[in-house]
Amino acid sequence: MEIERKFLIKRLPDNLKDYPHQHLTQGYLNRNPVVRVRREGNDYVLTYKGQGLLAREEYNLPLNEQAFSHLIQKADGRIIEKTRYRIPYQDYTIELDIFEGDLSPLILAEVEFESIEKARAFQGPDWFSEDVTEDPAYHNSNMV
Repeated sequence: MEIERKFLIKRLPDNLKDYPHQHLTQGYLNRNPVVRVRREGNDYVLTYKGQGLLAREEYNLPLNEQAFSHLIQKADGRIIEKTRYRIPYQDYTIELDIFEGDLSPLILAEVEFESIEKARAFQGPDWFSEDVTEDPAYHNSNMV
């Protein structure tokens, strides 16, 4: 089960380049249910996501580079390119995605939680803006 909130941001956090980051390439083979392929560095993953906005099923299966290269060509719509920064905050890790190409200048922050209760109680840092968790327009599968 993936329990996640998404936020727009007011400004980039200080010392952004000091945090670990990686370039991601992802494409969607299907949107309902969501079936995604992703390259993150030298890792390749096929992901299935069930329905839902705050909480939903998620399964990840490893791929090799050849399988990823084959499947990404079958993706519907645009291929998403973004840089993901992993920023520690309280007991969580903020995944800050800076989108590239025609999705630029979009920047989204995502935080995953162990429970719905913890997700609802979470207060983000002062550089967070609007909570867009319940807005399907901000799900990557709808941005393709």
